[in-house]
Amino acid sequence: MTWQRPDNRQPDELRPIKFERRFTQYAAGSVLAHCGNTRVLCTASISEQVPRFLKGSGKGWLTAEYRMLPGATHTRNERELMKLSGRTQEIQRLIGRSLRSALDMEALGERSLTIDADVLQADGGTRTTAIMGAYVALEDAIAALIQSGQLTASPLRHQIAAISVGLLEGDPFLDLNYPEDFAADTDFNVVMNEKLEFVEVQGTAEAGSFTRKQLNGLLDYAEKGIAEVMTLQKAALKVGL
Repeated sequence: MTWQRPDNRQPDELRPIKFERRFTQYAAGSVLAHCGNTRVLCTASISEQVPRFLKGSGKGWLTAEYRMLPGATHTRNERELMKLSGRTQEIQRLIGRSLRSALDMEALGERSLTIDADVLQADGGTRTTAIMGAYVALEDAIAALIQSGQLTASPLRHQIAAISVGLLEGDPFLDLNYPEDFAADTDFNVVMNEKLEFVEVQGTAEAGSFTRKQLNGLLDYAEKGIAEVMTLQKAALKVGL
């Protein structure tokens, strides 16, 4: 039996993806990222300070915070205040690692960038949507530094995007929504740069195992999907220039 996608997409088809830039007024970069019914508000803020371990080094830093708002899912989530869940910590570390791989920290100079990814509505793929949207917000933040004269050249060395893939009834599928993510036998989150080199691969078999052939199929779908996401990121960044 072949899995029937709830939204009738082809196995290697992305959900509709859109990036609304300058979504808020005050952050150096802000993007509302849409991936199907998932919505993530991604902002990039600039500080002229760095963590203590980088003071005097001439190098900058990027960190990320991720939260899911209480009304993002069918039932209300409690706000994470004093203690973050393991899932939240893991996701924000993934976002931070992914975006740091795009930057030359010496070229950034001794300043910090903070990415905030707030999930307004969740329908699967929140971490990958956060990464793809955060990259667009990061581009705008860097452009603001150049426009203000604080930087003379961009420290961005790579474009970054991410997507989910998974096995459903043994077959690979691209960009899982929530019902698919819930039902998947195996699911992966894949981050790549514009050279289609891997930045990070997170994957596990929820039950049982998977073969090398199946893994190759998943990564082929991820590569195809990320290339398409990058085209959409570039198109969004050209709007309003």
